[in-house]
Amino acid sequence: MTAPPRWRASAAISDLEILTTRDYRRGMCGKFTQRVDWRDANAFSHPTPVAISPSLTVSTPMRFANVLRLDVNGAREMVPMRWGFPEGAAVNPGRPKHMHARAETIDTRPTFANAFRNGRGILMVHTFNEGEELPSGKTRQWVITPKEDEPIAIAVIFEDWINDAERLTVFVQVTTPANDLIAPVTDRMPAILPRESWPLWLGETEASLEDVKATLRTFDDQGAWTIAPQEAPPKGGGSRNQPSLF
Repeated sequence: MTAPPRWRASAAISDLEILTTRDYRRGMCGKFTQRVDWRDANAFSHPTPVAISPSLTVSTPMRFANVLRLDVNGAREMVPMRWGFPEGAAVNPGRPKHMHARAETIDTRPTFANAFRNGRGILMVHTFNEGEELPSGKTRQWVITPKEDEPIAIAVIFEDWINDAERLTVFVQVTTPANDLIAPVTDRMPAILPRESWPLWLGETEASLEDVKATLRTFDDQGAWTIAPQEAPPKGGGSRNQPSLF
């Protein structure tokens, strides 16, 4: 009899995913939200406004999110991937080691270089969080939100974790130095791709890896984003899939 997979594809953290978001609370960008109706990313290629529904999904490390990439025929597709790279020799992907990859070394660090060459995608988010380390040792969470309904496009790299017959597509966010809005909170932020850079990053436009890496610059939101402290969860708890303080 074939042994059952050691992981479980679920929007919630599985029983085997022992690490919690609290383990990453001091890391940058430990949470983001996606619109449910952003699974079809073709609309983002056009300048017309995108019709937005109020439905959101919340993703934290080890949860699944929809990532835009190119399929084998070079067409854009949205694929569910899990956030976090396990160690290369790991037999259980439930304890990922890497959540982010620095843009400065993404092409030279062995952990990320192959995924940078062959597995680039775009994570469309509605909001993302940044953590501010306080003198008390606690972390205050800040939420970055666009003033318009346009998605924020975060550069990610992905790869397949394989163990015999088990296969899991995993991704990490690329990071850059923080912009003026985020710098008072933390020194890093996700690598944001302006719309004109999407074809180059995805591989639709032929370019050298040097040119691709050059798209990973600190993004100036030019006043298009807001930043605010994350609200505390309602008393009495609630669904673990709802936004909450880490």
